[in-house]
Amino acid sequence: MKKIVIAPDSFKESLTALEAANAIEDGLKEVLTDVEFIKIPMADGGEGTVQSLVDATGGRIEYATVTGPLGEKVQAFYGLLGDEKTAVIEMAAASGLELVPPNKRDPMSATTFGTGELISIALDKGVERFIIGIGGSATNDGGAGMVQALGGRLLDQDDEDIPFGGAGLVKLSRIDLTTLDKRLSRVAIDVACDVDNPLTGPLGASMIYGPQKGATNEQIELLDVYLAHYANVISRDVGKDIKDLPGAGAAGGLGAGMLAFLSADLKRGGDLVINETKLAEAVQDADLIITGEGGINHQTIHGKTPICVAKTAKKYNVPVIALAGSLTNNYSNVYDHGIDAIFSIVPGVMTLEEALESGYDNLKNTARNLGVMMRF
Repeated sequence: MKKIVIAPDSFKESLTALEAANAIEDGLKEVLTDVEFIKIPMADGGEGTVQSLVDATGGRIEYATVTGPLGEKVQAFYGLLGDEKTAVIEMAAASGLELVPPNKRDPMSATTFGTGELISIALDKGVERFIIGIGGSATNDGGAGMVQALGGRLLDQDDEDIPFGGAGLVKLSRIDLTTLDKRLSRVAIDVACDVDNPLTGPLGASMIYGPQKGATNEQIELLDVYLAHYANVISRDVGKDIKDLPGAGAAGGLGAGMLAFLSADLKRGGDLVINETKLAEAVQDADLIITGEGGINHQTIHGKTPICVAKTAKKYNVPVIALAGSLTNNYSNVYDHGIDAIFSIVPGVMTLEEALESGYDNLKNTARNLGVMMRF
């Protein structure tokens, strides 16, 4: 009996990773018999990681009301995996850019406080390990809000808590972690971080990502100075030099905060998901791997799910086929990174809305056609 492992990412705004895997399986089953199908929903640490890992491990989604980026209350979520000991958090669920209308985006005041609240809520569940994705932030506060939510004190010269946001960092005089949640010392924290930007400087959090969060040129310069000041106080009071560490600038400096206050390990998101889902165990004796996501392009080789899956498959010399909604911008460079063939699932000219609405049928039909080819 042949064995096919189906390991796609989500097709954004159309299908979750599990729904995509189901569609591929349904299409193949129409024409293939005597085949064992193994479905492993995948993600790369960004949007959809919670859902994928919950689906893959038989876990569940938990909802909570927390503080949003601009101080308002938002309905956020996190995942408890099937082992009941691991929590998965997407910081964007509490502190993400998509929570803020474009005309209100303001990294000078946006806070990661809600992300800290999600961590605290998960600690209340007795978890022993965290996987935290830190993409898509609306913030530039270096994780200051997060540590405040977890009990740390970031104090001004009058021993008052500094205000939220990147602008609040200029008032930071000292850091007191004696009131930090003691439970944090008993948990392991892995952070899905696929960028290597330092905290400050030309490639830092403010310069590279500030504009998309609504910062003006003047604010970008100020935010960079404020983060440098923040790093200096951390070095003095916490004893950790994080300013130039790769990944410190991720998510508006949240990477730095995770390193400084939570002793987190920053890892590639795709690798984290692969380890958690035990993909390698399923792949090693497979005859074929089918992966995919909504779009494959020249950026896919930089740690996106199809490439992470392909690299795992190639350790065992297993062929890899990718299915995608769109193929654009020199997508063929993925052939040099483990993917053997790619197929677009879109059958003809259609609007984006039509493609999103028909995602399941298009994916299923493409998988069926692929199955017919495999019979020859």
